[in-house]
Amino acid sequence: MERVIHEERRLSFFEKYLTLWVLGCIGLGILLGKLFPQVAVNLDKISIYQVSIPIAICLFFMMYPIMVKIDFAEVIKAGKTPKPVVLTLFINWCIKPFTMLAIASIFLGVFFKGWLPGLEIVKGGQQVELYRSYISGCILLGIAPCTAMVLIWGHLSKGNDGHTLVMVAINSLTMLFLYAPLGGWLLGINKMPIPWQTIVLSVVIYVGLPLILGFYSRRWIIAKKGFKWFEEKFIHYLTEVSIGALLVTLIFLFSFKGDLIISQPQIIFLIAIPLLIQTCFIFALTYIMAKWLKLPYRDAAPSALIGASNHFEVAIATSTILFGLSSGASLATVVGVLIEVPVMLMLVRVCLRTKHIFERKG
Repeated sequence: MERVIHEERRLSFFEKYLTLWVLGCIGLGILLGKLFPQVAVNLDKISIYQVSIPIAICLFFMMYPIMVKIDFAEVIKAGKTPKPVVLTLFINWCIKPFTMLAIASIFLGVFFKGWLPGLEIVKGGQQVELYRSYISGCILLGIAPCTAMVLIWGHLSKGNDGHTLVMVAINSLTMLFLYAPLGGWLLGINKMPIPWQTIVLSVVIYVGLPLILGFYSRRWIIAKKGFKWFEEKFIHYLTEVSIGALLVTLIFLFSFKGDLIISQPQIIFLIAIPLLIQTCFIFALTYIMAKWLKLPYRDAAPSALIGASNHFEVAIATSTILFGLSSGASLATVVGVLIEVPVMLMLVRVCLRTKHIFERKG
């Protein structure tokens, strides 16, 4: 089985140059959003509980190929290994929200404050300083751990897909209980409305549906055609389907926000700096702790990538409900999307290049 996994994970043409495809699709999406803004607006309106249906379809085709490749014995095994689970929960809920608040406050509230002048009126008629609004958006990203897209990053890093899947599920459940009270405390407001429907629906579409179909279709195909056909024929085409769906998703995402990105490039750059620092810091901290805990690479890599990534769909939905779509907080959550994919791809490469440090000597 180990031989099968290594063969299956050779980089395809799309995977080998994925960073270039990603940057190209981000640029294409921004350009389409600028040239044809009405088309993007109309597509963005096709949603249920602020979950975009076009993006949900793309994400399904991005997740299904990963789910169908998973040997579900690995999922059960991962669930019985407490160390990576505890590490990921500790980073996501005890460390990450507070470092995000600290880093965003230092950069946006101190270093860049003079370049972020002005006030804005948010939902409810409250007037706030713009830099505080941007910090709020960063906070909403920091308390929304790991989107289903982390399954892509974990897979590309040759990590334990079963562990990644387990942690996506656990993070989704803990977010239902911790997102509102922790966000309300960090934002300094009495009550924080939380888009329960958005979270539940996104988990069902992005994780639940592809997981169920992947499990049953894998069993059915292997029973009908045999494992060899499944491995050599069926699986062969799925990686390109998954990567293609990722690229189409990026075109959709950035076409929705293309005009906004072009109109405020300097603000986006300033917001991106603390988000980038936070992402890299959390990744490094988790990776070092995984090494200290003597986790194998296949658990260490997805743990670090899960800690570094954010559930930006929930963050965007929450900022829209709390502050309005045109608010600085919503802009900050969009910047999170802008840097997420290129940065996560960079961190995947870091994992692959440092894999050897987890090899046990002797």
